[in-house]
Parts: sequence; structure tokens; C-alpha cells
Amino acid sequence: MLVAGCGDSGFRPLYASSALNGSDVNEKLAQLSVAPVPGRVGQRLRNELIFQSTGGGYAAEPVYRLEIVLVESISATLVQMDGNSSGSVYNLRASFRLIRLADKSVALQGTSYGRVAFQRFDSVFANVRARQDAENRAANNVADDLKSRLAAFLSNAA
Repeated sequence: MLVAGCGDSGFRPLYASSALNGSDVNEKLAQLSVAPVPGRVGQRLRNELIFQSTGGGYAAEPVYRLEIVLVESISATLVQMDGNSSGSVYNLRASFRLIRLADKSVALQGTSYGRVAFQRFDSVFANVRARQDAENRAANNVADDLKSRLAAFLSNAA
């Protein structure tokens, strides 16, 4: 009963199917081509976006191309008395442009951020794994944010 009233007030579920008089955002997301992003974190982000937009299925004929530029940095936290850091924050900034392929115009652009803390250890291997885990989590956070922003845009795009 509550969902039935959504159409009258202008509100509707974001992932409503076409059968409910809404646009099928999943079909529009499958029409998204994600351009290659350099680096390990970029590849991780791209793979996550492709999976989220297709659900693991086949992509449709692309209507939009998503271009992403990443900037990565590390911030030291928990500085000890001797000046060594026992913790760090991995920062990921993803500037993106959604390009409409029909006329090569920029349909949407913005920036998404991912910040993940990780602990520093005495073991070199533990430090490498902790940083990689932080990078993976930040890439997943940015991918989730981008998917939500793209879904909101595409649900209203003609």
C-alpha cells in the first residue's frame, strides 16, 4: 500500500522495475562502460564497478563511458613519542566523468572519497598486507558510492 502511493507523490524506489512504472536502473547500469584505470587500486575499483553494474552478467551495448582518475595518499596517525607512526590512513580520491557516447558530452562529473585506517606493524609482510587490505576496502567504498550516484543519475536520465 505504501509503495502504491509513491507514484502519486513523485517518489519511487530507486531500483524499481519497469513493471512498476519505473525505470529499470539495473538495465541502465548494464549500459555503462568503465574505462581502464591505471594501477592495482584502479583495477580493483574498475572490476568492482563492472561487477556492480552488470551483476556478474553480460554488459549491454554501452550508452555511457565512465572515466576515473585516482589520487592516492597515506596519512600517518598515532605518532609515538619517538616519532614513529603506529597507524596510518589510506586516502583515495576518485574524480570521475560520465560521458554520453551519442554526443561525447559530459553528463555527470564529481569526486568520490575513500578513507580507511590501518595499523602499522614490525613485520614488513604484515605492513604490506595491512596496506593492501586498506586499499581494497577504500576501492570498494568508492565503488559503492559511485554506483549509488550513477544509479540516482541514470534513474532520472532520459
